[in-house]
Amino acid sequence: MHANPFASISFVKLLPNRFVIALALTSALRLAFPEAAQAQHAGHGDIKIPAGAIYTVADVEFMQGMIAHHAQAIYMSRMAEAHKASPRLIKLATKIDQSQVAEIRIMQLWLRDNEQFAPDTSSWRTMTMPGMLTEEQLKKLDAATAVEFDRLFLELMILHHEGALQMVTDLFAKPGAGQEVDVNVFANDVVTVQTAEIGAMRQMLAQLPNQ
Repeated sequence: MHANPFASISFVKLLPNRFVIALALTSALRLAFPEAAQAQHAGHGDIKIPAGAIYTVADVEFMQGMIAHHAQAIYMSRMAEAHKASPRLIKLATKIDQSQVAEIRIMQLWLRDNEQFAPDTSSWRTMTMPGMLTEEQLKKLDAATAVEFDRLFLELMILHHEGALQMVTDLFAKPGAGQEVDVNVFANDVVTVQTAEIGAMRQMLAQLPNQ
């Protein structure tokens, strides 16, 4: 995996207007409520939530976890060309790569703006989230080529995307979580985009030649 997949990307150009406005509101809230409540978060020390803040510990954990989740999807996607994937699958993998690089930047900015720990793109190697591939599954994908790679990539990326949808479901199931505007918009965008991609991948999988 590349050490810094974001170096050439202008975040301002990628960030939708609604996120710009939302992040500005987040900064204002942080300044308005400097007193901190505190909760334990295994692996990253304490999560400190300012008194009166709209976001919750669950929101912070969701953003941190989704960075790791996206980073593994990027790692998988960058295997495609070297493993002789079909042009159609390479196009899909490139789309996943580019869109999730941009989304990681959004999540990292949100976390840093709220003075929370922001994992980097190596975090997928140490954090486990729903749908993330095991070391054995990654080795199997790495050993595949051509049509075999296409098939396995699609099967595993569908499971990976379904894991992301489960993360959103789990977020909204927690009391008070998912109500902060940035987190709410981002989580719903994940559902919209990844549900559509699951549909496209299932169609591609059905159209692959029989083994």
